[in-house]
Amino acid sequence: MNRLTTSWGEYALTRYPENPRDPLRAWDAADEYLLRHLAEPDAPGLTGTVAVVGDRWGALVTALAGRPGPARLVQITDSFLTHRATEANLARAGADTAGADTADARPGAGTAGAPPLPAAHDAPRLLTTQDAPPERIDVLLVRVPKSLALLEDQLHRLAPAVHAGTVVIGTGMVKEIHTSTLKLFERIIGPTRTSLAVKKARLVFSTPDPALPRTPSPWPHRYTLPGDAATVGGLTVVNHAGIFCADRLDIGTRFFLQHLPGGLGGSRVVDLGCGNGVVGLAVAVADPEAELIFTDESYQAVASAEETFRASAPAGAKARFTVGDGLADVPDGSVDVVLNNPPFHTHQALTDATARRMFGGARRALRRGGELRIVGNRHLGYHVTLRRMFGNCEVVASDPKFVVLRAVKR
Repeated sequence: MNRLTTSWGEYALTRYPENPRDPLRAWDAADEYLLRHLAEPDAPGLTGTVAVVGDRWGALVTALAGRPGPARLVQITDSFLTHRATEANLARAGADTAGADTADARPGAGTAGAPPLPAAHDAPRLLTTQDAPPERIDVLLVRVPKSLALLEDQLHRLAPAVHAGTVVIGTGMVKEIHTSTLKLFERIIGPTRTSLAVKKARLVFSTPDPALPRTPSPWPHRYTLPGDAATVGGLTVVNHAGIFCADRLDIGTRFFLQHLPGGLGGSRVVDLGCGNGVVGLAVAVADPEAELIFTDESYQAVASAEETFRASAPAGAKARFTVGDGLADVPDGSVDVVLNNPPFHTHQALTDATARRMFGGARRALRRGGELRIVGNRHLGYHVTLRRMFGNCEVVASDPKFVVLRAVKR
């Protein structure tokens, strides 16, 4: 567990799920830069409704909840794991998180060096990118996301709540802030400038222009799958902002679609890390009697999968859509097949930790004789991990870039 130090207190923060061996911190230099700026004598006060968008592991909300002042904090995130991390970090800092459903939260435990949450504070509200935003925002703090599309969508959604006196500050690492990033702030919010870089991080300052036209977000996008996309060729896919390959079928998924298991009949099948749901849709088209579970930690992804399914699945196809931590809410030994195209990064960090957790969750949820089938880049060596976890791994198909692997629970 690492400690984030601010001028008003120190906070013990972790990512979620907590792992003492995880070397990655729950914040970075961009978060520190923003918090230092907000502590400067001439910095704007945090009063009224303060919306924190894209806070990755709750570091900003947790630190700001301990800052003196009457702010009403609202966190807006696309990530279920961010919500759980925020709940746990707030509880550890002694904040009121009544109603938070997290095994890692330790209400009242406090954090050495951190002041108790000021009495004037309400408990921070944790919203998703699919929730209605606040009607009025007095301070808008934006952690610039990796996806420019997600930033565009969020700025469009939040702009009606911004007024002429709203303080708008973005933060991100230099590699995350491009000319296109600044143009989005300029086009949707108002005149925009940047700070000098400090520790490879930068701040973005945008002044709201009430005269700018308030146009609706262009998201979600829809496109038609190519005719050679296995059983789903010609069908419609819906992508909310931030979903991988929002305007086309990515080549890894295209390869996976050609090598999905068949004859699933009434089997229970999970599209794990479902993204826009095209893999699960392919199962529904080939085997309409299959019972499908679409799950992802991204609220945008699950919304996309549900809309894709409603638009293109055959009549009578059955599906359930859940936002959560992998298969944590799926009972042991309750599914027949898990299909997965695992990510190999968390935000900007390259790591196989998420894939390993997905594989472990799949093994637990599968019945004996059930299979996990995945697609991945050949160089990632997932066959080694699967053999260690399942005791077996079979190559279903491969090409110069991708490999489809199958592991069976014995």
